[in-house]
Amino acid sequence: MEKVTGLIAAAFTPFREDGSINFGLIGPLTDKLVADGLRGIFVCGSNGEGPNMTTDERMRVAEAFVKAAGKRLLIFVHVGHSSIAEARILAAHAQAIGADAISAVAAFYFKPVSVQNLADSMAQIASAAPLLPFYYYHIPHLTGVGMDMIEFLKIAGPLIPNLAGIKYTATSLQEYQSCLNFENSRYDILYGLDEMLLPAMAVGAKGAIGSTYTFAAPLYLRTMEAFRKGDIQRAQDQHAYMVEVIRILVKYPPIPGQKAIMKMLNWDLGPCRLPLVTFDAAAYEKFNHELTALSFFEKVPARKTVHTP
Repeated sequence: MEKVTGLIAAAFTPFREDGSINFGLIGPLTDKLVADGLRGIFVCGSNGEGPNMTTDERMRVAEAFVKAAGKRLLIFVHVGHSSIAEARILAAHAQAIGADAISAVAAFYFKPVSVQNLADSMAQIASAAPLLPFYYYHIPHLTGVGMDMIEFLKIAGPLIPNLAGIKYTATSLQEYQSCLNFENSRYDILYGLDEMLLPAMAVGAKGAIGSTYTFAAPLYLRTMEAFRKGDIQRAQDQHAYMVEVIRILVKYPPIPGQKAIMKMLNWDLGPCRLPLVTFDAAAYEKFNHELTALSFFEKVPARKTVHTP
């Protein structure tokens, strides 16, 4: 697989009110992401509540997205798990169903104690799907594992034949840039913080994975287009708007908050699973009011035809 350019949406997993997975919404959601111009979908990651699902559920969700995508866009399956054995099962399954790539976070209960330990762990997972590109998912604010990523690339490169790169979800742009340039830009380093997309592009980012791309991809794509054309002021203005949206969002729990946004846009993806807590009516209305004040629903139109499977 060539290096990824454009945006990959970290999709939310649709649930029903009883907590079961709403598979009927995966097809329409995938169609929306295709229409919005996404390059791919990141399945069962943080925003997809992968850690809140069983291994069997994660496999079934991955299957549903692969089938719905029909090769119209890339499907990255997150297979990270605190059990390497379970992660290997998920990785092998992703390869068997025709996913395009896999990714894994570090174990987040018994954590890796060194870069070598981290690389050895990722090698075990990646080897279960040797035909798929493997991306280490660097997200230290959630896993508590914040090691030197250049050292990781140095050690993991020889250990992991299918190492494609890193999903880099951290604010250290200087390290991100070093990873982009490592060994003559050998690896695909996808940036993972939506509110820092434009700064990441300034140091060389061409591809990114993020949650708000699920509902606001066209706005970000306009930012990317303006930047590529050298219209820096327009790019800054476009990006500044989404920064303001995210400044509101981060006052709330981010995953329940974004599921609330999807509901406001007539995409009711259901509740979150504990320990994540779905918005109550008061929080939902307050959030809606704050977004309305930013003219958000004029810039990001709601779904016109609603069918609830």
